[in-house]
Amino acid sequence: MKMHLAQLNLADAIADMDSPIMADFVNNTDRINALAEKSSGYIWSLEERPEQEKEDRVAIFGKDSLLVNMSVWKDKASLFDFVYKSVHKDIMIRKKEWFAKQPKMHMILWYVPVGHQPKISEGKERLEFYRANGASSYAFSFKDNFLQ
Repeated sequence: MKMHLAQLNLADAIADMDSPIMADFVNNTDRINALAEKSSGYIWSLEERPEQEKEDRVAIFGKDSLLVNMSVWKDKASLFDFVYKSVHKDIMIRKKEWFAKQPKMHMILWYVPVGHQPKISEGKERLEFYRANGASSYAFSFKDNFLQ
């Protein structure tokens, strides 16, 4: 079966999105999302749906300040290139300005069948599995090498 790579990434904002502290992050969000959509290997991403998405995030993770990013890519190399080799890396360098340090693993990768759009609850399950059991083909990080 042909598979794609899903990713979930959590970020805990240090201020409300309308705060001046978060302004540069918020002002760059559309540009970075558009870059992802144009990147080689990009398949799908969870769009922030104002109220429903916030309710889902809060219900699943129990924290209003937590931002959830989830996307699907052709493969690990495509996602890696976007995250670390595009202008997205400039935002990553500045993450301490906007987000609290995560005490636990906050990003997870896993394979999904082609056409599957994962739900936030699925990503949480994979992340919790990784935190409890470590890397496996079920849930892994960029450091791990599990083939699809």
